[in-house]
Amino acid sequence: MSHLIETMAFVGATPWHGLGNQLTEQQPLDVWQHEAGMNWTIEQSDVLFNVASDGMHIRLHSDAKVLYRSDTLAPLSVVSPRYKVVQPHEVLHFYNDLVHAGGFELETAGVLKGGRKLWALARTGQETLLKGGDRVKAYLLLATSCDGTLCTTAQFTSIRVVCNNTLQLAVGDSRGAVKVPHSTVFDPRAVKESLGIGLSAWDRFIGDIKLLSRRPVSPEEARRYFAEVLEEPLQEEGDDAVTSRAMQQLSVLYAGGGMGSLLSSSRNTAWGLVNAVTEYVDHRRRARSQDYRLDSAWFGQGAQLKDKALQQAMLLLA
Repeated sequence: MSHLIETMAFVGATPWHGLGNQLTEQQPLDVWQHEAGMNWTIEQSDVLFNVASDGMHIRLHSDAKVLYRSDTLAPLSVVSPRYKVVQPHEVLHFYNDLVHAGGFELETAGVLKGGRKLWALARTGQETLLKGGDRVKAYLLLATSCDGTLCTTAQFTSIRVVCNNTLQLAVGDSRGAVKVPHSTVFDPRAVKESLGIGLSAWDRFIGDIKLLSRRPVSPEEARRYFAEVLEEPLQEEGDDAVTSRAMQQLSVLYAGGGMGSLLSSSRNTAWGLVNAVTEYVDHRRRARSQDYRLDSAWFGQGAQLKDKALQQAMLLLA
């Protein structure tokens, strides 16, 4: 089976998806570029097409350009001439001043879909400890694409250490992300200012999850919560109706089958509900491969489901 992940590098423990080349910490960016497979550039050329059925009659499409890799010359996408490209090295250099200023440390970087999607993830140095020894760390993710599937996106992401579940932090009304469309030039300084690099977003997020960890949940509330997150009819306990596979898995993860589900921060709490969903998406949901799972969990339907789970849990605090 072909992989979505072309190349990837990481430091520390092997990531939950089990992919990539391991590096020692504090490597220079040129090492990261090489080991993460990001030591190439996105080039562009004219789009030509043949209009003759009985021979070669080449025409130029003036309102499109083809993007391709400088190293392999493999085509990446056909886009408008107004499409603003973010180069692989720009993704890594986004973190340069943050790392040198202290606190931040690159942890993961890589290439998805042959170069059509690029990302890097850095530890911010911020973490918290919930009751029962439940440790949660803060990260900053920057990702972009060159095929129109993803705006250049910077977002705070939390990782729950006991199970490596990932969850996007909320930053104001932006749902945890600053998104730069490819119709405009990517300005790293402006993105960092919009994010508000510092403690404010993390402090708000930690305040929320501490409240969730203290909010007791009844069995009826848990059933209603999962039904609303999955957009399925609510099944009362003891009903003969067949529940979906997803509902069954979430119920098992929440009731003690999930990693860290028996910690006092999660057992029978709203935080436990959220973590049942994040573990389901990151580790248990059916996927073609681990790299497809990563793409979904960070950028696709899985990320949307986790965001919905957090928002739904926050309603329990009202």
